[in-house]
Amino acid sequence: MTVSELLASLNRAADSPAILTEDERKEILATCDTLRTKLENPMEATIRYVLSPIQAVALELAVDMKLFDIAASLSPDKKGFGIDDLVSRMDKEADPTLVVRVVRFMVVMGIFKEVGPGQYTSAPLAGAYVSTSPLSQCVIHMNSQSKVITSLNAYFEENGYKSPGDAYNGPFQYARNTKLHCFDWLATQPRLQNAFNVVMTIPRGGKGPKWFEIFPTSSKLQVKSPEDVLLVDIGGGIGHDLIAFKKHFPDSPGTLIVQDIPVVVDSTENLPSGIQAMKHDMFTPQPIKSAKAYYLANVLHDWPDKQALKILGNIKEAMNEDSILLISENVLPDWNVPLASAYADFVMMANFSALERTEEQFKALLENAGFELVKAWAADDAPKSDGRRLLEAVPRK
Repeated sequence: MTVSELLASLNRAADSPAILTEDERKEILATCDTLRTKLENPMEATIRYVLSPIQAVALELAVDMKLFDIAASLSPDKKGFGIDDLVSRMDKEADPTLVVRVVRFMVVMGIFKEVGPGQYTSAPLAGAYVSTSPLSQCVIHMNSQSKVITSLNAYFEENGYKSPGDAYNGPFQYARNTKLHCFDWLATQPRLQNAFNVVMTIPRGGKGPKWFEIFPTSSKLQVKSPEDVLLVDIGGGIGHDLIAFKKHFPDSPGTLIVQDIPVVVDSTENLPSGIQAMKHDMFTPQPIKSAKAYYLANVLHDWPDKQALKILGNIKEAMNEDSILLISENVLPDWNVPLASAYADFVMMANFSALERTEEQFKALLENAGFELVKAWAADDAPKSDGRRLLEAVPRK
């Protein structure tokens, strides 16, 4: 195939994308990345690596300036807008030159389109970053965490090149010049706390099934009396998982309880009947005894083994012989780790002195806490790239 034929083929695929499965979509993206890597020279690759954080900064600037909100209100007919249109509708006074520079970057990133000198329209992606979209809060949240990641080099140079293992004395405390844990510090930052709360409502599994659709819920989650506690969602935020569970199983007997720190529980509103919100520090004894199931979703990857063992120990002490532990997490493969998981691992290391774990690492952690791993559940038709698992464990006898 000649270069011109290759380009023509790629352009046809870009203009008329086929209907793809999730695996096919991911495979094509991976192939595109491989092609780019092979075509780039070392200088081009280096520039792409070291300058990529600027995109995140520019995107957050556009979110903070509400450029996507304004653009959405200006161009419903797709005729476009100019810089003056944006500046005149901004909540805060802004220099038109700065707006031009931010908008120009959004064009380069494919979020805005340039239709003429000084004239723009919104690409479909722009709608993802309006203020009402959870992804706009994701930008704010992740950029806040990235500020700690940029301090990793200085941290390791000063403290030695070993993986951090204490959530209260690691890169986060070094970068923020605080003795507070990341979550405690976050509670002092209302804007960032709100962004975190919103991000926690974004499903981790994409369009795939929920954990309770993968797990044999109807047979394994049963209580003897309607007054019994069926499920305790520890660190469950504002209750998004239990709300979904209740919607799927509206007649399931038993009480559902979501637990989190006070600042999070105080923000919960209008929980459905049958769901209770409870303030609880997971490092203190679990107040709900003998529940049928204790559930941790995206919790343990926030903690190194030192603190994770304390969390698991408090749960184990509250369980009876019929209780089970359910852990919903991204589980790293033993090899060929996806880029998104490698990113997540660095975020956990920087902000929590924690890590993304393999199944063997989860098994070892559970055994050290006195549990036995029963099974790692996954959807039968889950994409190969999906590392989401529901780990079922019971106290070791």
